[in-house]
Amino acid sequence: MSGTQGRSQNKRSLWPFGPDLLPRLLSAIVLIPLTVIALVAGWIPFALLIGLVMAGAYREWEKMITGRESGWPGTLFMGLFAIVALAHPMNGAWASAVVVIVAVFIAIFVKAPNRHWRIAGVVFFSTVAIAFMAIRGSSAAGIWSGVFLATVVWLTDTGAYFVGRLVGGTKLSPDVSPSKTWSGAAGGLTLGTLGGMLVWWLADLSLHTQSPAAIGLLISVVVSISGQLGDLGESAVKRRFAIKDSGNIIPGHGGLMDRIDSLAVAAIVLWLIGLANRGLGAVPQGILFW
Repeated sequence: MSGTQGRSQNKRSLWPFGPDLLPRLLSAIVLIPLTVIALVAGWIPFALLIGLVMAGAYREWEKMITGRESGWPGTLFMGLFAIVALAHPMNGAWASAVVVIVAVFIAIFVKAPNRHWRIAGVVFFSTVAIAFMAIRGSSAAGIWSGVFLATVVWLTDTGAYFVGRLVGGTKLSPDVSPSKTWSGAAGGLTLGTLGGMLVWWLADLSLHTQSPAAIGLLISVVVSISGQLGDLGESAVKRRFAIKDSGNIIPGHGGLMDRIDSLAVAAIVLWLIGLANRGLGAVPQGILFW
């Protein structure tokens, strides 16, 4: 072993987190308060944030699948995603669905490289926008549902990062994401579930949900696992297109897609849970009240 390799391994053993920990922390200091403020400020401010994030994430998707900066019709899709988010609080989920149908038809009939990937992206990001808006809703239950989602996913990411770096061990999916380990996945699941149960208890104190703790535990576990699958899914797509990060807008995380991959899939799953329990008009209540 050369002296350079030995010194490199010693540095990794003394500081296993790499150079990206500080940028991650600084990004969290900015992103978490921004998300909380938008969540609490109301349905419309939250819709503006979601519309902006979905448009930015799709811009990265379009660049990834076409190999060039967004032009026509990528810019049009970005605008439509913003409308999908804003239409929900203004005119309901059906208005958002109409905009989604228009976007899908455009994606189908406009010729482009990897058109099937474009269609998939339009469907996915539109669904994510609707899921986020439905989870937030217009009531206090929506605020708590949003906090529940964010807490479970972000603590899952945090637990996976720290436990994976400290413990290491068997790779979770080396062909898709070589840095992820089974120990990290277990650590993320544990911390994310504990965070979810804490929010579940606080929501009960605030809203008097009187929902069984076992339901909260089950939903926390499902959302945590869904978030990790979303992360792996995005890694697989990036590997398909031979890129490391979807962008560089967020220090320590890469692009918007890199930051919301876990949240996006977990949001869809949580939305479906609320939808199945209480129906289209009461998704936040369907998440918290059982």
